[in-house]
Amino acid sequence: MKFYLIISSLIFLSVYNSAQNFSVSGSIIDFETKEHLGFANIRVLNSNLGTSSNKLGDYELKLSAGNYILVASYIGYISDTIKVELKSNLRDISFFLEPSKVDLPEITILPGENPAIRIIKKAIERKILRNSLISQYEFEAYTKGVIITDQDLSGKGSGVSISIGSSDSSEMQIGGILENKSRSYFKKPDLVKDIIYARKQTSNFPPSVNTLTGGRIVQNFYSDDIRFFGRKIPGPLSDNSLDYYFFFIQDELSIDQERVFKIFMTPDNSSDPGFTGNLFITDSTFDLIKVDLQLNRAANTGGIFDTVGISQQFRKYEKIMMPVDYRLYISANFLGIARFIIELNTVMQDYKINQEIDDSIFDKAVISVLTDADEKDFEYWQKSQTIPNTTEEVKAYSRIDSLSKIPLSIWDRFSPLSARISLSDFFSVSAPLGMYHFNRVEGHSLDFGFFFEEAFKQRFNSSLRFSYGFSDKKFKTDLSLSYLFGEYRTYSATLSVYDRINILFGESENYKDFTSSILALVSKYEFRDYYYSNGFRFILDGEILPVVRVRGGFENNTFRSASRNSDFSFFAKNKSYKENPSIYETKVNSITLGMTLDPRDYIEDGIFRRRTSLGDSYFTFDLDVTFSGKRFLKSQLDFTTFKAELRGVINTFRSARTNIRIFGMYNDGYLPYQLLYSLPGNIDFTSVNNSFRTLEINEVLGEKVVAIFIDQDWRDEIFKFLKIPGLKDWEIQLNTFLNIALSEIQNKSASILTNSINIFRHPFYEIGFGLGHVLVPLKIELGWKLNYRGNNNFRIGINTFIF
Repeated sequence: MKFYLIISSLIFLSVYNSAQNFSVSGSIIDFETKEHLGFANIRVLNSNLGTSSNKLGDYELKLSAGNYILVASYIGYISDTIKVELKSNLRDISFFLEPSKVDLPEITILPGENPAIRIIKKAIERKILRNSLISQYEFEAYTKGVIITDQDLSGKGSGVSISIGSSDSSEMQIGGILENKSRSYFKKPDLVKDIIYARKQTSNFPPSVNTLTGGRIVQNFYSDDIRFFGRKIPGPLSDNSLDYYFFFIQDELSIDQERVFKIFMTPDNSSDPGFTGNLFITDSTFDLIKVDLQLNRAANTGGIFDTVGISQQFRKYEKIMMPVDYRLYISANFLGIARFIIELNTVMQDYKINQEIDDSIFDKAVISVLTDADEKDFEYWQKSQTIPNTTEEVKAYSRIDSLSKIPLSIWDRFSPLSARISLSDFFSVSAPLGMYHFNRVEGHSLDFGFFFEEAFKQRFNSSLRFSYGFSDKKFKTDLSLSYLFGEYRTYSATLSVYDRINILFGESENYKDFTSSILALVSKYEFRDYYYSNGFRFILDGEILPVVRVRGGFENNTFRSASRNSDFSFFAKNKSYKENPSIYETKVNSITLGMTLDPRDYIEDGIFRRRTSLGDSYFTFDLDVTFSGKRFLKSQLDFTTFKAELRGVINTFRSARTNIRIFGMYNDGYLPYQLLYSLPGNIDFTSVNNSFRTLEINEVLGEKVVAIFIDQDWRDEIFKFLKIPGLKDWEIQLNTFLNIALSEIQNKSASILTNSINIFRHPFYEIGFGLGHVLVPLKIELGWKLNYRGNNNFRIGINTFIF
């Protein structure tokens, strides 16, 4: 109940504040040089309210009518104070800060002593005390993200993409802006919640990408570990920082008559990922009041980014140091093709520390966007607390929003590498790349499809596909309709009607159609087999609990065998394709019931719920039961099949992690050949994840199956830990794997087999490893059979998304 009261309060306050607030604005200026001071702190005396100036030194505070004392501060300067009576908007209320000229006593440095060590030790003690004083807190945050690039930006769903070669200009300009306001909550040990109650963005970005909140993205440098790019990095005040970093006093500054140590830090070992830059620690209390850091090369995996800079300032709320801002600056030049800069600025204020927060607010949704967050109008944002837009940002909003109103032609939407051509935001058709395929059953085949997707507020998706094979002389169709229900579209109804060709045991094979067609046309290497089916399927699916999804459906399916009809190839004229195996021709009516357990948290982005592990370990579990009966369902076969799958990720060593997949299947009854399970294998000289590297595709089948895949992704941590010369700096990626399988077939299913099969009555084992580089999208993998030795006892394969 209290959670809903909080939501109601946020809605009320957002309306109330926008109606009552006036603004006071101006600049923060160096009194002597007249230079503007970017990212200075401005606070309202005797309150928890405040803001920061933008990078140009301009600020704006939104307050209700009344009398206030405003204080502006900046390290190296004496704070300036201004009294204001706010009953209308006030402009040009500027602060002039004088450089601090306090005489600072020199530090006596004894031989062999690094005075920075003593200061850091004291700061760590102060951090431990600070953290012990905090049990829970909440705060208000405003976040602005600006992307500057020389290419066009576009967004769809929950992502943003850069269109390479889309811009006629080589100049860098603002390509997109995101802004949001949120309330964030924290409670020990690790309960977190962010509620976004207002957001806006340039029109080339969908609202669902705007979920970067002050509570979720902000790294608190009073924490022991700081997470960047999937790895935890020791913070400057972590308990082991003195063993990990080198510190020295670079300068002595002051703020308001108080000495501040400017301490430079960098990892002791340049091969270890970490931060390099400056800390600012007060002399009297040893409080950390500011960090100005960059990720070193070892933390910047692959050197993808030119610069990753982080700055954060702190001030006391209720005698406890808390973050008041956070700035992230990322620049990159991707192979000289695309350049971009990301500037992220967050301001935090209105802290409430150790005031009781009801546990009911902390649910599985770590980020929730209120339903009216996207409905805030121009007047609301004019009266709401933000970081002032620069002139360039104002122009960018106008330019991008104007461009979005210009109708796009087909050629504007066309890409030669896409399998579809978009005719509108919702409607697309097949592009030339998606209009042809080849196999030995259909021969040369023409494909065409119509796609109507994300319509009716992203609730309706449909497709109608047609295909004709010139060798089997059959016309195929496949119609799919899906509608999503619920506030966050967590329920769905899907109907499929089809008369099509299917890949035999296709659920166990992940190669692309393009790969299959090219290998057949060039060398007559056809690794797939096929069969026909026609019928329909209807499925209902929904999230009945935060961690539980259930599904149920009915399928009518008539299976028919396919045969080889073509012997065409460009080059291998003297070879012949293998025969296509026959299947058990029958009609199956079946009911399927299933469930998914997924304990991961999720983000409610205003449209969908998106699961996220936030880099933590997790497991998911799926269970499905399919029943086919002659009596009840008028099916031609009686069987009941159980399928279960456990998937998970376990963080192990530094940024290394173990990926686990365990699949199990059990069938009771007469299961036709085409519905058996095939252990995932590979084609020659290739490999894919979660597969048996030393097995061929469809080499081993069964209806009583256990398949276990354990892949340890070491990244480059082993080489760094062992400090192997060269390898520790080359970012070579290592993975090791162990795969185990059992596979059997029972008498009833064996009696209707149409082809002989291989099984594993006893556990089959294979091991191997792979090597790659973080910047190259492939790995070389080597696998060995430990038993059932015969063919392919040792195999080398290329693992890449291209195949």
